[in-house]
Amino acid sequence: MTRLLVVTADDLGLTAGVNRAVRRAHLDGIVTATSLLAVGRAFDDAVTMLRSTPTLELGAHLALVGEDPPLLTAREVPTLVDRRGAFPLSYRTLVARAAAGRVDVDDVRRELGAQLERVRDTGLPLTHVDTHQHTHLWPAVGRVVVELATAHGVPAVRTPRSRSRGPVGAGVSLLARAAARRADRAGLRTTADYAGLDEAGALDRERVARALRTAAAHGGKTLEINTHPGVEPDPELARFTWGYRWSDELAMLLDAETRRLVTDAGYHLGGFADLPDPTRGGTDDEPA
Repeated sequence: MTRLLVVTADDLGLTAGVNRAVRRAHLDGIVTATSLLAVGRAFDDAVTMLRSTPTLELGAHLALVGEDPPLLTAREVPTLVDRRGAFPLSYRTLVARAAAGRVDVDDVRRELGAQLERVRDTGLPLTHVDTHQHTHLWPAVGRVVVELATAHGVPAVRTPRSRSRGPVGAGVSLLARAAARRADRAGLRTTADYAGLDEAGALDRERVARALRTAAAHGGKTLEINTHPGVEPDPELARFTWGYRWSDELAMLLDAETRRLVTDAGYHLGGFADLPDPTRGGTDDEPA
């Protein structure tokens, strides 16, 4: 039996160009799922695209950081925003404030709940939930995300992981193990392994091949690879200073050689709906 590979395109709704890239990466490439930003400027355009692309699995990409403003007002979520009512740009700022006790978990619950509701109100089926810049690795945020997913019947949650040997990688690995336990206790599906955090914005064919080999060597039967396709030129992306190679990732996802790598590594493409259901005795091997 082959292993399951879920290829997710994040940041749907960020720009209309990203929306077009995600659709093409699904129809002509290896993307099987996407995650929609409720706060994204191109949210409505993304929903229109999704309605015409029913084979693309949809998740909610919940945000507590980034260039786009929250759905709720500063008065409603005061500990999540600055004086302008804006989110911090980076997860680092959010984590530092949370560690200092300056983030109210009720604010997190209100804002993320509103975002999940906006995605659910599209009427499109949701298979998973994750977060912008993986902020749900932080335990307080992770507990809220699991709580919301469970309450709204969303069956799966991402568990980001890192293979980096530095201090950030070690911290992510520690938090990831706790996140996987939270998902398991809640009866939520998640993949046994993951790639895309270390490679964010620079995922090429060589890195995909390495991720496939590493996950297979650790024995896990399920893997998520998280990608960020885009098109160029896309003037709307100029306001983001992430240094992502959006169009390069799209080209890699469309490349027939990338699809061959997936098959040769013993994987088949699928979605979060194909993950074993832990509430029915489905199991997967935890990576080493």
